[in-house]
Amino acid sequence: MTHEWGPLAALAGEWEGQGGLDTSFQHATEQVVGTPFLERCTLKPFGPVDNGSQHLYGLDYKTAMWRGDEQNPFHTEVGYWLWDAATGEVLRGFVVPRGITVLAGGTAAADATGFTLKATNGSVPYAIGENTYLAAHASTLSYEVTITIGDDEWSYDETTMLRMDQFAEPFAHTDHNTLRRVG
Repeated sequence: MTHEWGPLAALAGEWEGQGGLDTSFQHATEQVVGTPFLERCTLKPFGPVDNGSQHLYGLDYKTAMWRGDEQNPFHTEVGYWLWDAATGEVLRGFVVPRGITVLAGGTAAADATGFTLKATNGSVPYAIGENTYLAAHASTLSYEVTITIGDDEWSYDETTMLRMDQFAEPFAHTDHNTLRRVG
């Protein structure tokens, strides 16, 4: 891939991670647990996308995560990773089928091997949207992910702060994994 994708160029491809850990509140047991998971992710390049004088290059992505030997994933996402070379802006826009959309952003150098993206509920420009049920019972207050890119692998550390009925204070739902190139 060419320089048009900046730090996202190394992420294009098919990936798998077998050492993921999801630390979250589990409604079935009414407790916070750390759950190992398997993840498969595909990132396909596209671009440019032009917004007036802005030129974005991106990756169309889809990811899914499974616990143990489950047939159906417990979590899926679809969306886009975007790079704006003129501003050094990196964006990740995605939808989770629970009724959540996120547009997280940050800046990085074109040759960066790591960057952090953030979004906050009600914020401009990087925001979180959610359905009415979640807004009332498990609202996403903020989202932050740090990406670290290596040779034929990349990893992420995510923290999603939630206001949940079960806790008096905001709760940190965390996920991390290292994905290796499989295609």
